[in-house]
Amino acid sequence: MTPRRHARPLAALLAALAAAACTGGSGSADDAGEGAASTAAEAAGRTPETAEDLAALVVTDVPSGLARVADAAVDPPAGAKSLADVAGYAEDPGYERGVLEDYGYRYGWERFWGTPGATVTSVFVDQFDDAPGAAAYAEDLAGDGAEYYAGLLEQDPAALPEGCRLLTVETPDPASRVTGSAAFAWCAHGVFTVAVSAVTGPEESTVAAATDEVTAVVTEQLDRLPG
Repeated sequence: MTPRRHARPLAALLAALAAAACTGGSGSADDAGEGAASTAAEAAGRTPETAEDLAALVVTDVPSGLARVADAAVDPPAGAKSLADVAGYAEDPGYERGVLEDYGYRYGWERFWGTPGATVTSVFVDQFDDAPGAAAYAEDLAGDGAEYYAGLLEQDPAALPEGCRLLTVETPDPASRVTGSAAFAWCAHGVFTVAVSAVTGPEESTVAAATDEVTAVVTEQLDRLPG
């Protein structure tokens, strides 16, 4: 499979969050999966059959205590993701759709927390037809991220479970619109992939803080998934 940038670039996310702040879009969540999140313990033993089922397994808060950004405040909206939605993030959506079909992509769910110009955390959980497709997707995402953000990529770092890759960016390129030091993780877990990012604000900008946030979120998110 040809590696492509399959996920929403963080630069686009930061621009979307800035727009959300101007319109008062940050705050409590209002997506359809929020109510289902309370049943995560019951759902953890079952493989989701819809994106809404998957939403019940996605973390609902982050250790940093950042406020949730309403799904509708992000453009395109966060929340449920179809194959067509994810393909649309690529420069060539038609080609990307074929690549995602090769992976066996089914659906995903996306959530964000944070404040523009300060700390921002994101979680994206995707589900595939089988484990090899999920593992290949996570590997390609990590390679794309390392190329795009020009950071240090580690496979199976000590701080994360086996099957994860960690990218750290000490001094981001201003062109990336990343506000401070950042950490990104991509993990394969059975038929799922988990992508978590944390960007620190300019005042408290440290790779350690970003890595701590990512590590804690990844650990909780993987614990919530079956398999």
